Amino acid sequence: MFTSDLRLKLTMPKGIDDRVVIADIDEDSIQDVGRWPWNRAILAELIDTLFDHYHIKVLGFDVVFSEPDDVSGLKVLEQLDSLKINDSQYLAASAEFKQKLAYDHIFSEAIKGRNIVLGMVFDQSNTDEINSLKKTISTIAQSLAEKTLIAKPQGYTGNIDIIHQATDSVGFFDNPNISEDGLYRKVPLFQLYQNGFHPSLALAITRKAIGDQNYYFNITKTGNYQAIEQVQLGSFIIPVDKTGSVTVPYRGSAGSFPYISVKNILNKSIAIDALKNRIIILGTSAPGLQDIRATPVDTAMPGVEVHANIISGILDQRIPYQPSYILGVELTIIIILGLLMMVVCNYLSPIKTMLFTSTLIALYLILNFLIWQQGIVIFLASPLLLIMMIFVVHMSWGFVAENNTKNTVKKLFGQYVPPGLVDEMVNKPEWITQEGQSRELTVLFADIRGFTAISESLSPKELSELLNLVLTPLTKVIYDERGTIDKYIGDCIMSFWGAPLPNNNHAEHGVSAALNMLEKVKQLQSSFSERGWPAVNIGIGLNTGEMSVGNMGSEYRMAYTVLGDAVNLAARVEGLTKQYGVALIVTEFTKQAAPNFIYRKLDQVKVKGKNEAVTIYEVVNFIGSVSDELIEEIRQFHFAYEYYCQQKWDDAAGILNTLANQKQSETNNVLYQLYLQRIKNYKLSPPDKNWSGVYSHQTK
Repeated sequence: MFTSDLRLKLTMPKGIDDRVVIADIDEDSIQDVGRWPWNRAILAELIDTLFDHYHIKVLGFDVVFSEPDDVSGLKVLEQLDSLKINDSQYLAASAEFKQKLAYDHIFSEAIKGRNIVLGMVFDQSNTDEINSLKKTISTIAQSLAEKTLIAKPQGYTGNIDIIHQATDSVGFFDNPNISEDGLYRKVPLFQLYQNGFHPSLALAITRKAIGDQNYYFNITKTGNYQAIEQVQLGSFIIPVDKTGSVTVPYRGSAGSFPYISVKNILNKSIAIDALKNRIIILGTSAPGLQDIRATPVDTAMPGVEVHANIISGILDQRIPYQPSYILGVELTIIIILGLLMMVVCNYLSPIKTMLFTSTLIALYLILNFLIWQQGIVIFLASPLLLIMMIFVVHMSWGFVAENNTKNTVKKLFGQYVPPGLVDEMVNKPEWITQEGQSRELTVLFADIRGFTAISESLSPKELSELLNLVLTPLTKVIYDERGTIDKYIGDCIMSFWGAPLPNNNHAEHGVSAALNMLEKVKQLQSSFSERGWPAVNIGIGLNTGEMSVGNMGSEYRMAYTVLGDAVNLAARVEGLTKQYGVALIVTEFTKQAAPNFIYRKLDQVKVKGKNEAVTIYEVVNFIGSVSDELIEEIRQFHFAYEYYCQQKWDDAAGILNTLANQKQSETNNVLYQLYLQRIKNYKLSPPDKNWSGVYSHQTK
């Protein structure tokens, strides 16, 4: 999957497709109109505005209206009517209010006669049939239905009758074909319910957009194999796989289509040309409405944009195709590549074998990408895996001076890395080198807070003992997480991950080590207190990036260490822990490489000696180890920070004051007071209008 995702990312057309526009129920709209769901009179107004004012082509709802709108007060009037009040004025007023409060009726009347596609949901396990289902677009024989792998849901949730009957077009927006890793790679164009085909929301919207063309299914039958390989919609040919799904032809990451706030549509502040003759999908980007999807191109893409990508792909005839004969083609390719590797490599030296293997991989990648750009999908990973497996078989692992190499490795690296890693390096010396290299690594700096004051309160012997008691368990934590000790700088530890042995999860190990180091220091406090020693706290900073690693120094003394801007940034970040009142800070690069933790965004900063801004985060804890209350506190702080960046000082200060007045830890209050002071200063001396929230630190 990784290789297929990489191929997709490298070949995406990118750019914004303004043929499809997302009417966004965003945070601004929710704040202006009210919390979702809105009463349907508002949605009726939205429909009227889109069709009458903006003259759009088609409107699709990434929403299902499965229950009546009971927020209007209509039930109260009906209960009053049951009292049989005969007052004429009351009866006239009641009739007038009923008409105004019949939001479902108002909404359905706005839908009638317009190019509108409603949403619905199929259920793969529950047999409940909620509300109504539209007539099938086609049917299939029971015998053929049993042989297909198309999703066959057990139940559904549709729209209430008054809304359901207002339009002739409904499409489902659930996805039963989510990949095992939770990513939206494939989405069904249709599902089979009681042997009847029902279209997806994207397919139904596309049909409306091109003039209600008829559906035609191209069914391939070969022996017992029967599958729908294509759907024809007017002049558009849409290839599908054996499950009736399309590989989503993503244009790019989130934002590949225009997002226009519903608030701005309702107040008609958008230019007519921005929406005229466009395909509009009503959906949401608001995180609180939980329509965020993980995709191969973006870990947090609004679900409505998945539909938009499919519509765009159909209109551009850009849906990838995997024909039934492709298995034979792939088998032939694998056999040819395997024979070439097995025969040719027998006559080549190890260096030439590497060159030949690299060339063969490059040629296959070029061939695969050329075929992909023609819209045909063939496997990428399996032939490459075969080439690499045969390459490994042909490489020579023996060395004449193997014992000398083992001893050299132990001598060079025994002082830096844990014994377990040394053993791995001895067994696989080809993985390591003393020469300087540029690698992506994660580096950590940990420093004892207030060490000068501590040293003044202890005798030299006690100070030495305290350092030993602190640094020994912290070093063990680093070793347990497969880290390399670079050096001890007085009361500071410098370590890194990813060298000398490669480690794809170096950032994960580094952050995990940092959290465990903080926990280890907490465990030491009681024993220090019993001795009458002052409490010890540490600050930790991590960064991930390209850095030089290897034996460095002079003719007189060499050391295996790391150097570079990424290392300096980690040291600067460690220094910032005191200013933000937190124990552990990482950069955006470490956060991106280590996603399995809860983070609090702290700031965008320019550290001393750097011109480029970097986002810094506090690592709160492991995922699953943070209370709901703290999660909410972090979320509120993020809201405050967004207001701060937008120069909405009062909004930000309001949230920060609320957080500061709650029962918070001292470190959190340091953070909140820091921002409250900044806001106070910025009110007196506002930053530039284009200021993005970046703060420049003038000290290390």
